[in-house]
Amino acid sequence: MILFKTSLKDELRLFFIIAIPLSAAYLAEFAMFLTTKMVVGKLGYHSLAAVGIAGDLTFEVLIILMALLSIVGVLAAQAFGAGKKMELGDSVRQGFFVATGLGVPATIIIANLDLLLIATGQDPRVVELAREYLLGISGAVLPVLWFSIFRNFVAVLSQTVSVLVISIIAVGLNYVLTLWLVHGGIGLSPLGLFGAGLATSLVSWFMFLALLLHVYRKPMFRGFGVFKEKWQLHWPLCREILWLGWPVAGLAFLEAGLFAVTSILSGVIGAKTLAAHQITSGWVGIPFVIAFGLAEATMIRVAHAIGRDSMPDARRAGFLGMTLVIAITSSMVVVPIAFSETIIQVFASPDDPGFTEVAELATHFLFIGALFMVFDGLQAAAARALRGMKDNLVPLWIAGFGYWVLGIGGGSILAFYYDMGGAGLWWGLAAGLAVAACLLTLRFHLFTRPGPAPAS
Repeated sequence: MILFKTSLKDELRLFFIIAIPLSAAYLAEFAMFLTTKMVVGKLGYHSLAAVGIAGDLTFEVLIILMALLSIVGVLAAQAFGAGKKMELGDSVRQGFFVATGLGVPATIIIANLDLLLIATGQDPRVVELAREYLLGISGAVLPVLWFSIFRNFVAVLSQTVSVLVISIIAVGLNYVLTLWLVHGGIGLSPLGLFGAGLATSLVSWFMFLALLLHVYRKPMFRGFGVFKEKWQLHWPLCREILWLGWPVAGLAFLEAGLFAVTSILSGVIGAKTLAAHQITSGWVGIPFVIAFGLAEATMIRVAHAIGRDSMPDARRAGFLGMTLVIAITSSMVVVPIAFSETIIQVFASPDDPGFTEVAELATHFLFIGALFMVFDGLQAAAARALRGMKDNLVPLWIAGFGYWVLGIGGGSILAFYYDMGGAGLWWGLAAGLAVAACLLTLRFHLFTRPGPAPAS
């Protein structure tokens, strides 16, 4: 007989307390990038392509680092599940040190990513515009990483409404700032794409400072020693975060890199293909970030169960999260198929000379994206369910095979050898994500079923 320490009703309630605000917050954060695309996309497909590819590469770096730092959330959740409050606070403080140590070189890397665009033969006009944007957005690195540490903290305590409120405010602020800084006005000269990047940096600082103030002032977050204890570097715990986090960062590199490299290869084909890719990824990202919030909640609930030493609860929490991801993303499949024209016109102007060709490509890409977005969400949930159990190395190998051998390798063959262009790249994405989702789900099943766990 399987014994659960929490009822299914309680598990659902606790899951949604974490998941709903997180999903809404991630959606709001993604909306900031979408609004930036919407503003600059009206300047022409070169501007849309430049912000898109520069943004893809920037967020590739940030996602890798945030994935590594998500181990702070796992350690904190397991400590909370075991009733060890001070260990939870220690994880948060040392995570902040790790975030700072990684964030400084990452800022320099992002500011110089235009060198990668030059090396991969992107359109010179796209490179020129992307350089301006990268310079502006590089200031967002440190506040984004620090925000992620405190977001992990409040998520572990199931207090994520604050993240949602801050993120919603940030969307409106980012839109207004982007319009103002890009086009100028009220005594300010137009800053172009540099202004678009600068707006995101300023909003990122607002988000971090707002969450920091909230955590500092609210009594609920006291008793964990986050601010009361001395902020001294404790290398053994930092080393544990880095050691446990590097496979997670590697998995994020392979996952996010799948889209970043596809973006680069789209640019190799041409600026119009790259613009169409950015329109499609703009839509596909919406169901993914909703699924991502559910996946993060899945990770936390699995980690809580492991902290209570309850494998049945961990198994149920993992499969509950995956089931909900499948249900929600499946309900959104019809949107890119039925409303492709509307989606395209949100990001591109019909008056643009290249609009017709870009729209034709984007329509095709949106259809392919609709076919794989369920698998995209499922692989995120399965990977994070495994992460909640500190099972990181095997998922890394699975990702390498699914995302890169099938996704990038297969997509490149279809795109360039079989001359399918951008559509070939998107079919590669579909194959890679589907296989990875199935293998990661199977891994979780094998890892949590009664009996001996599979080898790590």
